[in-house]
Amino acid sequence: MSKQIITSAQNPRIKHVVMLQQKAQQRRAEDRIVVEGVREILHCSKAGHTIETVFCCPQLSGYSELALSDVGELIDVSPEVYSKIAYRSTTEGLIAIVKPKHITLNDLRLEENPLIIVIEGVEKPGNIGAILRSADAAQATAVVVCDPLTDLFNPNIIRSSIGAIFTVPCVACSTDECITFLKQNNIKILTAQLQDSQLYYHACMTGPTAIVMGTESTGLSNAWREAADEHILIPMKGELDSLNVSVSAAILLFEAVRQRENLNSH
Repeated sequence: MSKQIITSAQNPRIKHVVMLQQKAQQRRAEDRIVVEGVREILHCSKAGHTIETVFCCPQLSGYSELALSDVGELIDVSPEVYSKIAYRSTTEGLIAIVKPKHITLNDLRLEENPLIIVIEGVEKPGNIGAILRSADAAQATAVVVCDPLTDLFNPNIIRSSIGAIFTVPCVACSTDECITFLKQNNIKILTAQLQDSQLYYHACMTGPTAIVMGTESTGLSNAWREAADEHILIPMKGELDSLNVSVSAAILLFEAVRQRENLNSH
């Protein structure tokens, strides 16, 4: 493994990291992403993504926790340089440039009883990150992002998911592609919507299930409403008529977990 030291924030390698962090177009053009933090890099590596370069600040570093034998390059940086490229002040002094592994719907493993969360048109990285964390906790089969308005490896998604973008299979595709996939694999489609819906805990989620959610502002497209096997809603007892999409996703995912655990206990 080669090693060098960078002490200037004007170094082209440092400017390159910043550009990858800030510009989705650059990430797509190079097919490279930036991953920050020990846990996130560990999850990334375990999921089969290629760790090409790790920038390490020795004064902060948790690199001893990483198995770095497969890293092509390890570069030390000064604390001043690290502060220019770090998103988090509490990070462990490690930032990696990674060649991501992209997966499609056909790559998903559906041998066991699948539980899939589908989100359509959700834009805010923080919401997507929170949904991924809930999906990891519920051991969901996958998260499918239909018609995405942000790239899946946006640094804010990686950060807000605490690396769950790497622990849960995550696919970007069109709504039509996702509907076709679910129908072909006999996966029940439950759409979260206000119209013509039953309370979510009355819907059976013990079999192969996809829970489909849209944005709070526009909801789901008509294609999903028409493709759904059942429409479900979360009862709202207050003045407002909707929850944050990531909160709703967590409620519905863990209802599926509850039903499945109850079924297995009998």
